[in-house]
Amino acid sequence: MPASNRIQHVELLKKAKKFEEAITQYKAILAEPSTTDQVLKEQESALVQLGELYRDLNLPQELAGLIRDSRPFMLTIAKAKTAKLTRTLIDLFSDIPKCLPLQIDLCKENIDWCIQEKRLFLKQALETRLVALYLENKMYHESLGLISQLLKELKRLDDKMVLVEVQLLESRVCYALRNLPKARAALTSARTSANAIYCPPLLQAALDMQSGILHSEEKDYKTAYSYFFETFEGFSSQEDPKAVLALKYMLLCKIMLNLTEDVHSIVGGKVALKYAGSEIEAMKAVALAHQNRNLQEFENALATYTNELNNDPIIRTQLATLYDTLLEQNLVRIIEPFSRVEISHVAEMVKLPTQQVEQKLSQMILDKKLHGILDQGAGCLIIFDEPEQDKQYETAIETLKQVDKVVSSLYQKATALS
Repeated sequence: MPASNRIQHVELLKKAKKFEEAITQYKAILAEPSTTDQVLKEQESALVQLGELYRDLNLPQELAGLIRDSRPFMLTIAKAKTAKLTRTLIDLFSDIPKCLPLQIDLCKENIDWCIQEKRLFLKQALETRLVALYLENKMYHESLGLISQLLKELKRLDDKMVLVEVQLLESRVCYALRNLPKARAALTSARTSANAIYCPPLLQAALDMQSGILHSEEKDYKTAYSYFFETFEGFSSQEDPKAVLALKYMLLCKIMLNLTEDVHSIVGGKVALKYAGSEIEAMKAVALAHQNRNLQEFENALATYTNELNNDPIIRTQLATLYDTLLEQNLVRIIEPFSRVEISHVAEMVKLPTQQVEQKLSQMILDKKLHGILDQGAGCLIIFDEPEQDKQYETAIETLKQVDKVVSSLYQKATALS
């Protein structure tokens, strides 16, 4: 069979779901000696397609074996092509569940092979990938050690593109460790490096995403929303699945800003409609609970959409703050009609333990969010009318400031005359 038709024949076998035959054919193509350019091209296609087949069949060990066995072939092709093929094959693991430790081990093996064969740029690309895998596997200290080593090498070589990626990863690792000043510093460095080069849309979107996350940590939700909007546009223009995550963060910012009515207008927008699903429904449920100031609805939303809300650490952190705010709003709504109310009655209304409600009311009184006192003997909350602000003090201060200006002006004139 001619070389050009063999790949097409194997693709037909895949479509017919004759996977074992397809795998045998791919292996036969890869086993041939690389004599001509046509055979080399065919083997490159066979290598990637066999890797994709292993990925589709959820066979991580076979995919790892393919990468190891392909190293002699990699030595016969150009270094740039080797780097591209190796990265493509390792990235295929991302779609196979529960194979993160294998992916980390394979990355380390390939880095050792790169050192042995003196493939410096591929080594750095794989080390950058390894840092991302460490971060995903919550191996933060290992990733920081590798980042430190990588930054020294990249600054010496002045490879700005990889440098931006590594600095962004450093910011994400520091954020995961709750070292926010270091996370901000690393992100500033990444943005400075990105300004000196052409930054691909996906990398720019990732930088904006991290900026939005850090601003939301500082409770600056307005700025965070603008960054998440830029991220959403960047990812959606490239048809990247992370666009839905940026949209979730946009909606979260609107909820935190008490602009829940904007959530429905954003979700109903033309661009956002194609991302409709459980992720967006979860945010709509949270927005509705917040709008109704209903703690029970909020808890129901958290229970119904556990995967969508609790598995994301950024959303989980912000929703903990929102829960606190919602509890306060709920308590205020319940005690609004009363001048004196039993704490046990309030606890029964919000369906929370009396002790927890008493602590929260005490905190609200101390924070001056509620005007009243707790009568612990009677187990009651006594609510006062909101005191009117006495403007006499402010008026007196303003008068004294004006008198000071007049006295200073007279003193200057008297000094000039003498």
